Amino acid sequence: MARNAEKAMTALARFRQAQLEEGKVKERRPFLASECSELPKAEKWRRQIISEISKKVAQIQNAGLGEFRIRDLNDEINKLLREKGHWEVRIKDLGGPDYARVGPRMLDHEGKEVPGNRGYKYFGAARDLPGVRELFEKEPAPSLRKTRAELMKDVDAEYYGYRDEDDGVLLPLETQHEKQAVLEAVHRWRSDRESRLLVDKQDEEEEESIYTVHNEELEDDENREEQEGEEGGVSFIAHVPVPSQREVEEALVRRKKMELLQRYASETLQAQSQEARTLLGL
Repeated sequence: MARNAEKAMTALARFRQAQLEEGKVKERRPFLASECSELPKAEKWRRQIISEISKKVAQIQNAGLGEFRIRDLNDEINKLLREKGHWEVRIKDLGGPDYARVGPRMLDHEGKEVPGNRGYKYFGAARDLPGVRELFEKEPAPSLRKTRAELMKDVDAEYYGYRDEDDGVLLPLETQHEKQAVLEAVHRWRSDRESRLLVDKQDEEEEESIYTVHNEELEDDENREEQEGEEGGVSFIAHVPVPSQREVEEALVRRKKMELLQRYASETLQAQSQEARTLLGL
């Protein structure tokens, strides 16, 4: 097995050493930020990381890359972001500016702040992947139910309608409606009264008067009186009005009503009934 001294003398080793001396070989970024002890180099590596992030963010905007490629790109971007944070901490330790405090926010191609969950962020088409869209959908806030005390704060005089007349609109409308209702009631009462009087008049005309004495009846009465006088009998003549059958029935019904009122109705109801009769002229 060759020794280290012999390995260093190989052609490849000598060629690489020559390139390093000439400055043609690109220096690789340290794996750990703590290995860098120079502030300009730390700034250089941070700018390099930002350039890589920009390229990968531009690539992940293409939704036709496929789900697996998009997930890999999103993981790589988040890894570079964490590495950038480490270099910013190292820059601060070396006496440089605090980029975590004064640096701009991470924005996507639309200018919106990149959403994330516990430090992991989604870029471009990664936000439309299955299972990711649901993370950004905000649930509607539950409606808070008011307590009884909060409901009672809105209960005042206006709630019970005590201030309805203050606007000056309700009272004129009520007055107009009241006048119209009174006119309709008076018109209805007059029409009912006229129809009732007309019916009573027709009934009186149809009913036969018991006090009307026809000529034939007078002659029959005279002949009967003469015959009774000849036979020695006694004749009777009614000198008072005799009621008809209908008047007798109405009198009996009226008497029955009065008996029922006196038995079951109170004095106040009887007084009201008597007053109503007086007003109606019965």
